[in-house]
Amino acid sequence: MSRKAARIAGRVALLIAGGAIGAASAILVVPLFDQPPAGAEPAGARNESKRRILYYKNPMGHPDTSPVPKKDSMGMDYVPVYEGEDDEGGAVKVSASRIQKIGVRTELATVRQIERTIRTTGTVQIDEARQTVVTARFDGWIEKLMVARTGDRVRKGQVLAEFYSPDLVKTQLEHFISRRADRTGSNPIAEGPLYRLLNLGIAEEDVVLILKSKKATRTLPLRSPRDGVVMEKKAVEGMRAGPGELLFRIVDLGTVWLIAEVYEQDIAEIAPGQAAEITVLAYPGRRFSGKVAFIYPMMTATTRTARVRIELKNADGALMPDMYGSVTIAARVGPPTLAVPDSSVIDSGVRRIVLVDKGEGRFEPREVDTGRRGAGYVAISRGLVEGERVVVAANFLIDAESNLKSALRGLVKDESGRAGEEEKP
Repeated sequence: MSRKAARIAGRVALLIAGGAIGAASAILVVPLFDQPPAGAEPAGARNESKRRILYYKNPMGHPDTSPVPKKDSMGMDYVPVYEGEDDEGGAVKVSASRIQKIGVRTELATVRQIERTIRTTGTVQIDEARQTVVTARFDGWIEKLMVARTGDRVRKGQVLAEFYSPDLVKTQLEHFISRRADRTGSNPIAEGPLYRLLNLGIAEEDVVLILKSKKATRTLPLRSPRDGVVMEKKAVEGMRAGPGELLFRIVDLGTVWLIAEVYEQDIAEIAPGQAAEITVLAYPGRRFSGKVAFIYPMMTATTRTARVRIELKNADGALMPDMYGSVTIAARVGPPTLAVPDSSVIDSGVRRIVLVDKGEGRFEPREVDTGRRGAGYVAISRGLVEGERVVVAANFLIDAESNLKSALRGLVKDESGRAGEEEKP
């Protein structure tokens, strides 16, 4: 029998012998184990108190440390980091089995050309330089209307209407009277009253016919000045038309504009001459090619967009004004720059973080400055060097695990009493 057991047995025998315990209501108070003296610290607390605190880290896992205790913006206490507990400068440690389970993937930071595509929408509009308004330059009546419907296609020189005008008849008569008196043989069109007919909008070919016939004609034709479509028609057969009154508006739809709305952050990536592709709902699968012709020098305050004009060939007239189209513009290409996949960047709104793979399951949070984006990559201007490997998949899971470890640090202890050990998977 051990010395400790012998002492306990001796105490029990003395109590029984002295009659201190009644037969029916005896209370046996026996210290089965040695108790520590009053005021003594538990063994785990002694071990923890001997460990030196290196610094205090943000409880939410942000790369922010403090040499003294403090609180974050939400009032949460910064978590102490003890010596030997986080000797990697804030690196997150993840076991190999955990890495495999959450599907961590990494990729090297490399210098590359970032190509970007800007996608937006717009509407087809008339080319302002390819429309003409037809008006009468004299006072007269429409005797016969040759083009009577809006939407009719006309050719340059096609007769639109036959006009009777006393002024036109008077001008012709003055010409023949003056020709009888003039025997010099001067140019009959460039000089004399007939020259006035050209200024009144009568075509030269009709003036030549008057000269050949050698007599005044009662009506004269008004011809189309261009190929195009009659978009507006005010002329009615039999009506009186005064000088300057609009009769027809003819538009050439062989070339049209597409006015696209481009967001403010994309304006710097667009310049005249860049290629653009347009698709419309009316022709699924068909793509119309064009070029950026002009960027309007004003912003729309409500939508924070700027208008960009794209010129499109429309020989078959498939594109109609006010059609809605989807636009793809190949943005300007900048110089090669260090870039990483955009999925590797964790953006908190205030700072941007990447997780750098340090090997052996260690991942270091690194704050970076980002630049232009395109084709799934983002430029890095500060915080990384070429050849470093960053996490491109499961980085949010690693970040979440780091935050959880920070929040529970000091609460989860292993058998040796040390806090902050990673929970076994």
